[in-house]
Amino acid sequence: MTVSTERLTSSGVGSSSRPRARRRLQAPGLPWILPALVLSVGLIYYCIAYTGYISTLNWDGASPEKISVGFQNYANIARDPIFWRAIWHTVAFFVVTFVVQTVLGVVFAVIMHSRIRLAVIYKVIVFVPVVLAPAIMAPVFRQIFAADGQFNWVLEHVGLGFLQQPWIGQESTALPVIMVITIWQWTGLTFVLYYAAMSQIDQSLLEAARIDGAGNLRTLVSIIWPSLRGTTVALAILGAIGALKTFDVPWLVTIAGPNNATQFLGTYIYQMTIQLAHVGYGAALSIVLLVIALVMAIILQLVGREDTRPEGRNTRSKGAR
Repeated sequence: MTVSTERLTSSGVGSSSRPRARRRLQAPGLPWILPALVLSVGLIYYCIAYTGYISTLNWDGASPEKISVGFQNYANIARDPIFWRAIWHTVAFFVVTFVVQTVLGVVFAVIMHSRIRLAVIYKVIVFVPVVLAPAIMAPVFRQIFAADGQFNWVLEHVGLGFLQQPWIGQESTALPVIMVITIWQWTGLTFVLYYAAMSQIDQSLLEAARIDGAGNLRTLVSIIWPSLRGTTVALAILGAIGALKTFDVPWLVTIAGPNNATQFLGTYIYQMTIQLAHVGYGAALSIVLLVIALVMAIILQLVGREDTRPEGRNTRSKGAR
């Protein structure tokens, strides 16, 4: 036995675990992720750090003179009424667009799963606005919602002429118009994601619900909607970050007006940095925007995360019994 063991060891059979252990310590996927790692660390985080540095300056972005002001730009932001108005617009914009897009997306997905005729054509029609560039559609919407535009013309010819007004020319209606345009543009994406999520639901659950006498509404509320929780959380995170970064539609349609009625953080950063050359203040606004986006993403992720703890599962199982 001793001789055979020595032979096995000397032949390399007994030492085969050493290379295997060394292989475990290596990172076989490192060459594949290295370009993305270099890009993230070397470019993205460098830019964030450089923006943070610029936010402590009073600088126009061109002159060689850079005056350090510390955290004065952030203190000015806290006292800036336009900033807080942009925050309020962002919150209202996110809540309204997310709720409406969620409802429409679920409804469209349920309808498409009901085996209607020409479903492929309907899918294309609903999804087409997603692929259209806002720069192309902005002049169209400016014309539609102008004081002498097609929307007021339709209202007049259907007997609702008393509702005519300059939709994008007054503060009370400019922001709702931006919301309508955004809902029209992104409902197709919400629909596609919900449609794909519904395709993953176990059909046996739906059949069992029908056997138990559950109607369509009861099945939708009790089975389909809870199964879409992960998709809804993902859409909420994307919607929140998208609302914080909103720039193209309000700028191209209303130029953040009238009287800052459609001012968002993205448009305000552009005005401060490019138009007014307050680069330090614009950089401070960008850092604030980044922090708000991270906080909102974390909060939405924590709120939407399913309770996977053992005690949580036990509690749900007892409640089910």
